[in-house]
Amino acid sequence: MKHFQISLMAVCLLTACTTDPSQHDPDPYDVHEWTDLIDEDLSNWDTYLSFQHQPGYDGTAPVDEAGTPIEPIGLNHPDYAVFSTFEETGEWIIRNTGEYYGALITQASYHNYHLQLQYKWGDKTWAFRKHLLKDSGILYHSIGEMGAEYWRSWMLSQEFQIMEGHTGDFWSQATSAIDIRAYKPESNLDPVAHPSQEFLTFSMTSPYKNYCMRSSNFELPHDEWNTLDLYCFGDKSLHVVNGEVVMILQNSRYVNEQGETIPLTEGKIQLQSEAAELFFKGIRIRPIDSLSLAHQALF
Repeated sequence: MKHFQISLMAVCLLTACTTDPSQHDPDPYDVHEWTDLIDEDLSNWDTYLSFQHQPGYDGTAPVDEAGTPIEPIGLNHPDYAVFSTFEETGEWIIRNTGEYYGALITQASYHNYHLQLQYKWGDKTWAFRKHLLKDSGILYHSIGEMGAEYWRSWMLSQEFQIMEGHTGDFWSQATSAIDIRAYKPESNLDPVAHPSQEFLTFSMTSPYKNYCMRSSNFELPHDEWNTLDLYCFGDKSLHVVNGEVVMILQNSRYVNEQGETIPLTEGKIQLQSEAAELFFKGIRIRPIDSLSLAHQALF
């Protein structure tokens, strides 16, 4: 499958048509400095944990042997060290054991930004994912209460999936919706992102449902660090895996309790714990004043 590429000629032509060639067009991603989001104490983050979901989970509230609903572990519980840090060659690394469903959640909300992080997989899987692909994700534009979606573990948000062989996929969470350049699905196939296609709507109520596959797999081997870049500007976003744009998204929104469609363009960032061990490093963020000309051309 071809991946997203923009030829130098196309970019130059676009620049010649839309800007004065005598004017220098600064790269909007170089204007602002990065803010690092990892330190020893994870002081920029909160932790929320819900349950250790078991095989056969169907979206209903977990219950104990007596049939009594089990309460989620909750926010910043001191007895569960799912997320921890260690230092390696002068750099802080986050270990996510994945043992319980939940997330690291930024204390700050963000809009118009470029987020970058690196990840690699660990060896452990738990309960529900014991014999499945390792799974996690970046949930962006996260708002509202925890546990709002199917797994009762995360906030309403848009997902940049991290998954073996599927990094860069999209899932909507709760009532979020977004439009993605993608091929329409056929029969039992999933829709697949591609820059040549028109925008399709993805949500829990969309004819195309709430999942879209990335354009192609650019994940590195199991023991190597992968670099992910997430660009969010206005209602638009880009999923980038190891330097390759794998999904083009726009018109980010959600439906509120009154049934109104509301733009979803800012919020917290969640890093999922989803029954698989993985490691994060180099998590950093910077504001942007626009998308670059090359990125604008994708829309």
